[in-house]
Amino acid sequence: MSEQVLNLVVRKRVEQGEGVVILDLADPSGKPLPAFEAGAHVDIHLKPGLVRQYSLCGDPANASVYRLGVLRDPASRGGSVAVHELLQEGSEVAVGAPRNLFPLAAGASRSILIGGGIGITPMIAMAHELTAKDSAFELHYCGRSRSRTAFLDELAGADFAACVRTHFDDEDAAQKLDLPAVLGQPAEGVHVYVCGPAGFMDWVIAEARKAGYAEDHIHREYFQVDVDSSGESFEVVAQRSGKTVQVAEGQSILDALAGVGIKIEISCEQGVCGTCLCDVLEGEPDHRDVYLTDEEKAANDQILVCCSRAKSKKLVLDI
Repeated sequence: MSEQVLNLVVRKRVEQGEGVVILDLADPSGKPLPAFEAGAHVDIHLKPGLVRQYSLCGDPANASVYRLGVLRDPASRGGSVAVHELLQEGSEVAVGAPRNLFPLAAGASRSILIGGGIGITPMIAMAHELTAKDSAFELHYCGRSRSRTAFLDELAGADFAACVRTHFDDEDAAQKLDLPAVLGQPAEGVHVYVCGPAGFMDWVIAEARKAGYAEDHIHREYFQVDVDSSGESFEVVAQRSGKTVQVAEGQSILDALAGVGIKIEISCEQGVCGTCLCDVLEGEPDHRDVYLTDEEKAANDQILVCCSRAKSKKLVLDI
């Protein structure tokens, strides 16, 4: 599958908070960009072999720019550092067309948006879209410290500013996020959205479940997760390619297939984005991604080969 790639330019670059750069990407000739819906992300092609996904945090009604907020994380696998170092005002960059794996639920009566740190980015786009639809929502933004947090002035001046609540670890207890109170008792049509550090998200998701929210009313998007590559070796049969390979302990299916000349399109390599999704024809996957839903994992007919393994001795894939 070939992805549409746009050649864009960095029209504006602003650094805010601690280690966050906000970029406005535009068409060099000023043409409107392909439309996107709140929750969408784009693939940023930083270097050969280095492609990373970043959520669009601008107003979906504005077709002139794609807005990104990227936290510089020295512990990352190089993407955020490359963004900070390479993407200066005037820089050209190849950008994939928007894809949405984190959409707003249609027909929701109310939305509870919870962003932790840089996880606020998709929530800003959601707030714009919900405001345009006159749909009820509240946006909770959690951070370590006000001085280290980006987007505060933008949120304070937004049309939806009255719907925004900020919560900082180093300020008084009264303003900290009281999650049980925010979630309340589930009501028909109320949906919860969360994005941020994995531990923060796991806490919000667990509390939403405890409160009684149905799984399909709890929406999440992970930015980064730890990949567990442990496990015994197993065999993978690439049926269409007519090749069989042994996946060693600690080796990914992706790397094993590459060793016999089978190239799979990849991006995040953490089971987050879904780019490397393959159909399973035989065998039982050991799902280690955060992309597939619990129902999709239970079906055992798909696998993300960048991180997942096998519970059976053999997997037959439709590749």
